Amino acid sequence: MPSYTLKSFARPLLYASLTLSLTIPGTTANTITKPATRFTGEIYEDTIKRLPFSDNQDFLDAKAGFITALPDGGTVKNGNGEIVYDLSKFKFIMQGSIAPETVNPSLWRQSQLIMLSGFFQLSEKIYQVRAADLSNITFIEGDEGIIIVDPLISEETARYALDLYYAQRGKKPVKAVIYTHSHVDHFGGIRGVVDEADVQNGSVKIYAPEGFMDHAVSENVMAGNAMSRRASYMYGNLLPHSPTGQVGAGLGPTTSSGTVTLIPPTDIIKTNGETHKIDGLTFDFWMAQDSEAPSEFFFYIQEFKALCTAEDATHTMHNTYSLRGAKLRDPLGWSKYINEAIYKYGKDVELLFAPHHWHLTGNDKIIEHLKNQRDLYRYINDQPLRLANHGFRMTEIAEMLSLPDTLQKDWSARGYYGSFNHNVKSTYVRYLGWFNGNPATLHEYPERVAGAKYVEFMGGPQVLLQKAQASFDEGDYRWVAEVLNHLVFADPDNKEAAALQADALEQLGYQAESGPWRNFYLSGAKELRTGVAELPTVDTASPDLIRSMDLDLLFDYAAMRLNATKAGDQQIKLNWIFPDTDQKFAMELQNAALSHIENYQIDGADVTVTMNRSIIDNIMLGQETFDSAIKSGSVMFEGDQSKLTDLLDMLDTFQFWFNIVRPVPLDKANQGASTR
Repeated sequence: MPSYTLKSFARPLLYASLTLSLTIPGTTANTITKPATRFTGEIYEDTIKRLPFSDNQDFLDAKAGFITALPDGGTVKNGNGEIVYDLSKFKFIMQGSIAPETVNPSLWRQSQLIMLSGFFQLSEKIYQVRAADLSNITFIEGDEGIIIVDPLISEETARYALDLYYAQRGKKPVKAVIYTHSHVDHFGGIRGVVDEADVQNGSVKIYAPEGFMDHAVSENVMAGNAMSRRASYMYGNLLPHSPTGQVGAGLGPTTSSGTVTLIPPTDIIKTNGETHKIDGLTFDFWMAQDSEAPSEFFFYIQEFKALCTAEDATHTMHNTYSLRGAKLRDPLGWSKYINEAIYKYGKDVELLFAPHHWHLTGNDKIIEHLKNQRDLYRYINDQPLRLANHGFRMTEIAEMLSLPDTLQKDWSARGYYGSFNHNVKSTYVRYLGWFNGNPATLHEYPERVAGAKYVEFMGGPQVLLQKAQASFDEGDYRWVAEVLNHLVFADPDNKEAAALQADALEQLGYQAESGPWRNFYLSGAKELRTGVAELPTVDTASPDLIRSMDLDLLFDYAAMRLNATKAGDQQIKLNWIFPDTDQKFAMELQNAALSHIENYQIDGADVTVTMNRSIIDNIMLGQETFDSAIKSGSVMFEGDQSKLTDLLDMLDTFQFWFNIVRPVPLDKANQGASTR
């Protein structure tokens, strides 16, 4: 029997859950860039005129409570001395500096605010470390120790932040941890701040919203490889840190690349108004499910009149759809959760803080911010639907609508992370799907086929290039990018087309106010110019995340990877038995579909496989193989074990570095068994 490993199975699966933690070293090599054109300069000047840059209140708020800077310039290393986070790469974003013409001045302003890093005091008993990762970590002092909120992405950055807190406030025991929601930048550093033994013996409690474990591990697993590849664009991981490259993510500086960990919560919050006494403080929890994350809550600390709204009311327009790829979020529910918080806590609240950006103090200022955030997401829900009900379609709705002037001039409502354009489109798709109702768009050709036809209709490659160059010279970069996409997909090796499209994408990146939009445009330009570079990537298949996956998810993921061509008309019946977890599964391959169900066994199965769940974990982590586990007796078979081999040979491998701005070769659709 061949030597099988599930390492290649686990890795893309975990990328899905840990999209934010993908950081690629070695990306600061010489990169081809060009200056801003006069048309980009005109947009720059128009932005300066339109927005209230003389309003410096955000800078005063973001500096409030500052105590000390991050040690070592914000550089964090792992146990091997390797850098896993380095804020110093953003030193070129100097406070008080004028935005270079290659960066939208509004985004530059936001990046300056985000780079106000260090240790901050929010109130007498609440402190934050900011810009030591993509998110903030919060320390709340109780009667006997501290309560930690959202311990960052990596164990190393979380420990670094805790050490900074101890250096300033003295060493105190950690009494509890709160995960506000199920995204990795809010739980991944947990082992940097607590010992699991203390959680198991009850010394430390961990609070999280209902559904946290399911979504922390499984959110978007089924599209994990594609999502993670797109995330390398969204977070600018392929770009140098420079005025022509990455200038931050709009939500925070960038992501760390250390050790992602997870300790399951001990206390699950399920209902609105659920109150818990934590280290002498009264926490009132308020559910915000399916808003910015599928599992999320707010909380209010009665003694401090302090409200944490998780990631639903930060200092940016957030994503109701993430460009990396994700299930669509609900802007209507999002708006209603903020409104509920206003009416429930609004008369008393004096401090508002979040796991991103800076805190606010004073009731009037807090309520104004919350109401604008509430209205922002309500507008994103209601106005696209209004126009859709008039018969307008997704793309034109996004062009027809703009935010009210009052919200446009609220810096915290601007699209530094999400964008109004793509959020409007996500509302349309959430309610009406991808089809716009026009039958002409019901069965369109794929890009690689349509591209060739468009090029022919336009008079051939040279005519198209001449016209595209004329459009570029006129500053119509959106059209250049769109029209040359046809030629690039028709002829991926056409260097002249790729070069001109890259130039257009680059200018669109320089113009973009959204950090992710900028990163997508510039990453696309880089790939068109230099191709796909298969760079080193962080191994996100961490033991904590693998062991937290349930077997149902594991089998679902395997079924998604089944290659229908290889499966053909084969039929296989398997039973799985896992003695250590007391679980049994029946699995059937039929009609090129792989189905399973728990708590059943098939009479007359081709093979029954008996193994402990812990062996699956070891195989997924690369600590052993199926072959070695079989030889050691850890995996036992009853029946024809070749049937399992046959099934494993039908599972596709996903290559991470697939093309994005050029077509993926068609032969990739039927390549490779993942398990060999």
